[in-house]
Amino acid sequence: MSDCIFCKIIKGDIPSTNVFRDEQVTAFRDIHPAAPTHILIVPNKHIDGVDTLAGEDEPLIGHLFSVAKQLAVQEGIAEKGYRLIINTGEHAGQTVNHVHLHLLGGKPMQLMG
Repeated sequence: MSDCIFCKIIKGDIPSTNVFRDEQVTAFRDIHPAAPTHILIVPNKHIDGVDTLAGEDEPLIGHLFSVAKQLAVQEGIAEKGYRLIINTGEHAGQTVNHVHLHLLGGKPMQLMG
């Protein structure tokens, strides 16, 4: 999708601080971090949101979580814990219409709910 900021980052048209990339996903540091470690893990394939996932996307979404686990270890936050978030839709705070997983850690997080 030509106007998607994440697609532009994946293509290299917009600079980012990449921490991981393979044929399926790209991971980069959030420019407005909500925690000492805040990484966005984004499928290289454009998918608007969770509501538009297809059955064929299940392995890709599973891979996002595997990469998150790997990055948590790499970042030194796995042992004490980390948070994974996917926002879906306007009310949830999704600001970029491209599925992405937030990896947050490096400090104690507030309890949710």
